[in-house]
Amino acid sequence: MPTTFNKIDELTQTLKALLPMKPEWQTKLDKKFRLEFNYNSNHLEGNTLTYGETELLLIFGKTTGNHDVREYEEMQAHNLALQLIKDWSEDKEVPLNETRIKNLNETILVKPFWKEAITPDGQQTRRLIKVGDYKEFPNSVRLSNGEIFEYASVADTPIMMGELINWYRSEEEKKELHPVELAALLHYSFVRIHPFDDGNGRTARLLMNYVFLKNDLPWVVIKSADKRNYITALNQADTGNLNAFIEYIGEQLIWSLELNIKAAKGESVDEPDDIDKEIALLKTELKGENVLNATATPDSICDAMEQNIIPVFMIVEEKFESLKEFFFEANRILAFEIKGESGTKSVGTKDSTWEQIKENWLTNQVRGKAKKLQHVMYSYELRGFKKNIAANAFYTIIEVQFKDFNYSIQYGTNTGNALELPYNTMVEIEELRNFVAPAIRDTIEKIKNLNKRS
Repeated sequence: MPTTFNKIDELTQTLKALLPMKPEWQTKLDKKFRLEFNYNSNHLEGNTLTYGETELLLIFGKTTGNHDVREYEEMQAHNLALQLIKDWSEDKEVPLNETRIKNLNETILVKPFWKEAITPDGQQTRRLIKVGDYKEFPNSVRLSNGEIFEYASVADTPIMMGELINWYRSEEEKKELHPVELAALLHYSFVRIHPFDDGNGRTARLLMNYVFLKNDLPWVVIKSADKRNYITALNQADTGNLNAFIEYIGEQLIWSLELNIKAAKGESVDEPDDIDKEIALLKTELKGENVLNATATPDSICDAMEQNIIPVFMIVEEKFESLKEFFFEANRILAFEIKGESGTKSVGTKDSTWEQIKENWLTNQVRGKAKKLQHVMYSYELRGFKKNIAANAFYTIIEVQFKDFNYSIQYGTNTGNALELPYNTMVEIEELRNFVAPAIRDTIEKIKNLNKRS
C-alpha cells in the first residue's frame, strides 16, 4: 500500500509542475474523461448505449440506436451529476451532507419508475422505484453461489448514513488518511449500506470522485471491461480486506494521473482501444439518418415517382388549376427519357388523370418492362392572360434526374433549388409543399406584376 501511495504522490507532484496545460490539451483531456466516466459507470449498471452512441448523445446531442428512452435520459442525467460533484468540490462553504447525496441519486435516476424485483420469499414482483429517498424495502441480493448478501436494513439505513457522513467529515478534517484511502472507504461504506432502491453504484463512484476532485486529483474511471476485478476487490473488502479495495482504486488513479501527465506534455491521450471507439462512432453515425438503403432499379425509381415526385407535380398543378379561368389555355407537359434509349417521350395527354398516368405509364411501361427512367421533366403552362392578350406564357418547370444511388428534384435553373433524396424514402407532404412553394410563388408574383401594368 505505501508503495502505491508513494507512486501516486510522485505522479501528483509531476502533474502539478506541468500545470496549467494548454487549453486545447485540457479540452481534449476533459472530453475523454467525461465520455469514459459516463459511459463506463452506466455500462457497469447495465446501460446498453455503446461508446459511440454515448458520444453522439453527450457531445453532439443526437440519439441513435434502438434503446429504451430511459437509457438515454439516465446517460444525460449522469453527465449532469458529474458536473454537480465538480461544483461541490469547489464549494468550500457547504460540506458533504445527506441532502446532497439524495439530490445526487435523484439527479441520476431522473424520475420514479417501475422495476422488476423479487420478494423476500423469492416471488417475482414489480416495485415503484422512488428517486432521492432512502429505500423502503430490503434490497439484499442473492449471490451466484445462492447465498444472500445483506445490505443495511430499511430501519438502519438513515442511522448508518448519518454515521457515514459524520465519519467522512471527521476524517476530512483530521487529514490523516491518504485521499485514495478516504475516497475508497467512502465508496465502499456507501455501497455496503446500499441506501437507495437503485443507482447506488453510480452514486458511490460519483462520491468517490468528489473526494478526488476536492483534493485536486483527477477523477477515477472504473472501466466496465474491468468489472470482474472491480467486483472482486469489493468482495475482498466484504471479507474484511479493505486494503484490497483501496489498492484497486489506487491503481485506477495511477492510470488517470499518467494520462493527465501525457496531456500536460502535449502527448496523445489516445489508448490502444480508442481507434476501435472511433470506428464504432463512425459506424453509429453511418447507421443514423438518411442511410442509402436502395439503388436505382425500375422498382425503386417507380416507387420514388409515386411516393414523392408525382405528389410534387400534383401540388404545382393544384395551385395553378385554380387560376386557369383567367387564361385562354392551361397545359401540362410530362416527358421522360429511358436509360439506354434515345429521344424524349411524352406521357399521356394533357387531360390524363394522375391515376391513369401511374397505371399506364409507370406500371405498364416502366415497372412492367423493367426499364430505368433517367430524366423526367414536368411543366405546367398558363397561356394567354385574359387581361393582357400579349402576355407571354407563365410556366413552372420541375426536372428530375435519376442517379445510381439517389435522385434529385429541381425547379428552375439554380441547382441550389434541388431536393436530393435516397431511394425508398418517403417525404412528408408538408415538406414537399414547402419545397415547391418558392417556384409557385415566383409565378404568382409575375402574374401580379403583369396585372398591375394592364
